[in-house]
Amino acid sequence: MTAQDPRDRSVLVVGASAGGLATAEALRRLGHRGRLTFVESGVHLPYDRPPLSKQFLSGEWERERVALRDDTVLAQLEAQFVLGERAVALETVTRTVETDMWRSFTADAVVIATGVDARWLPGAQDLFGVHTLRSLDDAVALRGQLEKRGPLVVVGNGVLGSEIAATAAQRGIDTTLVGSSATPMAGSLGHVGSAVLARRHQEAGVRLIGGKRVRALRGRSGRVRTVELSDGTELDAATVVIAVGSEPQTSWLVDSGLTIDDGVVCDEYCRAGEGIWAVGDVARWQHIGLDQRLRLENRTNAAEQGLAVARDILGEGAPYTPLPYFWSDQYGQRVQVYGSMADADHVALVDGALEDDRFVLEGSKDGEPIGVLGWAMPKQARLRTRPLLDRIKTRSASALGPAD
Repeated sequence: MTAQDPRDRSVLVVGASAGGLATAEALRRLGHRGRLTFVESGVHLPYDRPPLSKQFLSGEWERERVALRDDTVLAQLEAQFVLGERAVALETVTRTVETDMWRSFTADAVVIATGVDARWLPGAQDLFGVHTLRSLDDAVALRGQLEKRGPLVVVGNGVLGSEIAATAAQRGIDTTLVGSSATPMAGSLGHVGSAVLARRHQEAGVRLIGGKRVRALRGRSGRVRTVELSDGTELDAATVVIAVGSEPQTSWLVDSGLTIDDGVVCDEYCRAGEGIWAVGDVARWQHIGLDQRLRLENRTNAAEQGLAVARDILGEGAPYTPLPYFWSDQYGQRVQVYGSMADADHVALVDGALEDDRFVLEGSKDGEPIGVLGWAMPKQARLRTRPLLDRIKTRSASALGPAD
């Protein structure tokens, strides 16, 4: 029997996310000609999430601009988009996905690209005026609420919470940012970069409350009115946004036999099982260059991982070993982090000046470089990443062993 050409494999992508779309586009670019199907629980064609907390929330963009591709470009994929159907089960032997509409979809290859859901605080969903921000529909609802003005409390001072607070402050909204970290984005930027961001927030009028957790949300007539903190402080709130992290969308996979642990656990090729891959925010894969499992929630990783998965589906795969990277736009400046700054025990200023809000920091641990932070200096920051890239390349080669 002649083996099937990988280019003719049918591929089912569960989740019309950025990672899912990147996989599909890469497949077609690389010569894939088999059936291509998307199953998506939402009703929207693929759209970009990073602008939701920035350009869209500010009113600068309308919803048409967050679309990842227009209809003409999507049509060139020759893919079937099944929208408004949620995957509820996966049979791994036959690679069959069941949906909540009592339909089944079977393919030679399944790509799990379901992303993440927002975490909620207990009782928060029962109060009007309390929001999360993960989807386009979330962003539409929150933008409409902010137009009514009134004080805003953002719960969670990580990346998303900080971006929302910055956008709201620039709209002239009375904004308070509350979080368990002492300063915003400390877990991503490290203490030096986080201190600079805290200053920028304060200059914009954001009230910062760090090192505190929310005890309860209080309402009246079903509408949120106050946020009670762990120390008893009460904050007036017409709107509350909860940005305290996320949960990978894996509940539909609990009986699949796949390994689920803070995402879909994959090997270094992003394979979760025979003929099954995971990509994007939901994928927790083995990074052999860093010798650890990673799950990255950012747009850049979704695109790069999608390409890696597409190559592996077509039999041209290699271990996925990127330099972890993310960026955030706040107050008109781009902040970029390569590697990890939060774990650094030493931070050095290597370009620019902190007081100018234009600089590059290098972080090291036990004398070894582990991270680069660029603040409004993208080219200079990227040039500093060579030691990090070399480290990953060397460790990846060591993990793979000698070539046959």
